[in-house]
Amino acid sequence: MSEEPGKERDEEQKPQSRPVTAAARRERRAATRPAARKDSAADSAETQKAKPVAKPKAKPAAEGEESKDGKGRATPSRDKKEKRPSVFARVFRYLREVVAELRKVIWPTRKQMITYTAVVLVFLAVMVALIAGLDIGIGKGVFALFG
Repeated sequence: MSEEPGKERDEEQKPQSRPVTAAARRERRAATRPAARKDSAADSAETQKAKPVAKPKAKPAAEGEESKDGKGRATPSRDKKEKRPSVFARVFRYLREVVAELRKVIWPTRKQMITYTAVVLVFLAVMVALIAGLDIGIGKGVFALFG
């Protein structure tokens, strides 16, 4: 123990800094992930004590079925063509998604819109003046040089 008891608590309560490298992130994720499932380890220990039973080979799960090991069905082949909805259904779906996204937008108030418009117009005027000045200056320089 250190001489200052409060100092030890401060070090423990400091928030962990975010990992910088990918390896550090993987390590941190692995540390927070639970280990193996407890019930499967206990289950396997009990079955080993009991009489050994030969397990039949598991046949592959049919399409849409989930296998007994919980892995789900096989990845569909690429040659299989998906049924595409009609053109009208796709257009209608697109428009519904557009409306849904527009509802998420935070629209500016009238005052904000006036401010943003004024900022854009002032910036545009400054840039036009800068480019016009450079154009006139370069033009006079070329005329003076080549006369």
